[in-house]
Amino acid sequence: MKIWVDADACPVVVKEILYRAADRTGVQLTLVANQPLSTPTSSHINTVQVQQGFDVADDEIVKRCEPGDLVITSDIPLAAEVIEKGAHALSPRGELHTKENIGARLNMRDFLDTMRSSGVEMSGGPAAFSQRDKQEFANNLDRFLTKYADDS
Repeated sequence: MKIWVDADACPVVVKEILYRAADRTGVQLTLVANQPLSTPTSSHINTVQVQQGFDVADDEIVKRCEPGDLVITSDIPLAAEVIEKGAHALSPRGELHTKENIGARLNMRDFLDTMRSSGVEMSGGPAAFSQRDKQEFANNLDRFLTKYADDS
């Protein structure tokens, strides 16, 4: 099992949790981004820099991930693609995307996109990343690694 990170929009605090988890468990962590990344020196942590462009990092993650891998992303379409390949998807807020819930999340995302493109004013955006989000991510990552890391 490997962990892939959609790193361009991933909060720094989530990356720091992932760095510690990779070193603690020995699981290979790869951050994919379209800009250079600074990471701790570790044999368990890699980066892949891709070209600028819409969904280039997402496409690279889909290409490289394998069944059983974990992908960290807040991008619902990317989560759906990796789940289709047999990988797992966890959002930086700690929400585990599954075969059972990804369809509803894709539908909601598409609905909101349709509303925005038809001119409906959508106020706000996602809430600021909170201490509770950080804790939820750390807890669900730990549960996941406990359950799946030993199987690989």
